[in-house]
Amino acid sequence: MNIRHREEKPLVSIITVNFNQTAVTLDFLDSVRAQHYPHFEVIVVDNGSTEPPGAVLQEHYPEVLYLETGRNLGFSGGNNVGLRAARGAYFLLVNNDTVLTPDMIDTLLQHFQSDPSIGMVCPLIRYHDRPDLIQYAGYTGMNPLTARNKTIGQFDLDRGQYTQPASTWFAHGAAMFTSRGVVEKAGMMPEEYFLYYEELDWSANIREAGYRIDLEPRAIIFHKESLSVGKLSTTKTYYMTRNRILFMRRHAPWWSLLIFLVYFGGVVVPVHTARFLLWGQREHLRAFYRALAWHIKPATTAAEQSGIPRLVL
Repeated sequence: MNIRHREEKPLVSIITVNFNQTAVTLDFLDSVRAQHYPHFEVIVVDNGSTEPPGAVLQEHYPEVLYLETGRNLGFSGGNNVGLRAARGAYFLLVNNDTVLTPDMIDTLLQHFQSDPSIGMVCPLIRYHDRPDLIQYAGYTGMNPLTARNKTIGQFDLDRGQYTQPASTWFAHGAAMFTSRGVVEKAGMMPEEYFLYYEELDWSANIREAGYRIDLEPRAIIFHKESLSVGKLSTTKTYYMTRNRILFMRRHAPWWSLLIFLVYFGGVVVPVHTARFLLWGQREHLRAFYRALAWHIKPATTAAEQSGIPRLVL
């Protein structure tokens, strides 16, 4: 492709966050190099790794803009560092534990540009180890009682049942395509969450700004799931519990929040307490109650900055 054609294409900033996964990030960058789209920049944000990959990237991927945070800022914080450094008119925030198909950027950009009401587009996500198995084909809305939603298509064999673009309630954090204009209007990723629920909150902010979120299933990405945090980790127990409540406090109407808190206190707390005790998972039980205490104790720095009032009992 000639230089003129390249310059006619808008610059897309591809942003990914690395945390102690150098080999995984290198695989990701190989798939980025295979993109058919001619005009993009790549930003790798190292989120406080014990062995930062800067030297390796400089040697093998000199085209990459490499940034170090110096400490773990969480999923949102790391991505926001990349957003602040990005020069593109469009942004692709994508997990480093993914493999992009060669025409993914082209397909996402074409769909995004087709309608000014679109605020974010996600590709169809399949599992890397089972490439015929779907991980994400959209999300349902949030249940106002339980603060849970469902992933459409998860664990379904891809038989071509998802071929047409469709609106969805929430983006998937593994791959999110948006524009500078949308981010300027809706804001960057909320950093109060640190891990989990942040893309749901960002999606809600984007929809509240007047945009919609779409799935473009003709764009496909493969995801190496659960590399960052183990499925049974106390970190996951803590943040999934804490942020489930936080999301409702930020986005649920008062009546829905009240119903949710009654349900959570009367059902979720005793059930989880009994389950962790029965299974002998006392570390998980402590993580669960620390997550509850986060909403009751005096405000932490993150909460003070976010302007979220504490629950008063």
